[in-house]
Amino acid sequence: MSYIIAPSILSADFANLQRDCEMINNSSADWFHVDIMDGMFVPNISFGFPVLKAIHKYAKKPLDVHLMIVDPDRYAQQFKDAGATTLTVHYEACNHLHRSIQNIKNLGMKAGVAINPHTSANLLEDVIKDIDLICVMSVNPGFGGQKFIENTYSKIKQLNELKKKHNSNALIEIDGGVDLNNYKKLIECGANVLVAGNTVFASSNPTDTIQQLKTL
Repeated sequence: MSYIIAPSILSADFANLQRDCEMINNSSADWFHVDIMDGMFVPNISFGFPVLKAIHKYAKKPLDVHLMIVDPDRYAQQFKDAGATTLTVHYEACNHLHRSIQNIKNLGMKAGVAINPHTSANLLEDVIKDIDLICVMSVNPGFGGQKFIENTYSKIKQLNELKKKHNSNALIEIDGGVDLNNYKKLIECGANVLVAGNTVFASSNPTDTIQQLKTL
């Protein structure tokens, strides 16, 4: 069964960012997952364009950029210029979601939509055919290392039913609390992409942990 592992750079050692990027390059990981937080949409601030450009300079794999910010449309072009392959906006942050999705695609990126734990999967019914990725937050966004929310499993199943109903090819990505104890069940429920932060970067052997996450 084929699926994607996307280590989250938010959990990397920022003092050794090049080293950690090269570790991901040389591992069996598929993508880099980059969380952008503004301190307003979520109660935390991560990093902006200079750091993203630095990651892009060293990354040899696609950049999966997750915007946890208000009014994300303002910056789509800049994220494209900084190296984003996929740009994901939050359902909860977009007043005109179709417009946001089309703007991302018109800029030549793949378009993703993220939903918070309290947001129903059914709210994506009107856009599920238009997007390339659905990011299911399995923790409340803003901080790494949180406990996985068990309702995520049923949400994955609901989204797969929606995909079938609308003939959608959108990938289902799980972000938050993914570890060596739950990753197999997530894939069995129908997830396609697993974001792993602390599980990878707190490991004594991150490369080996990524390989374990790639093994069913």
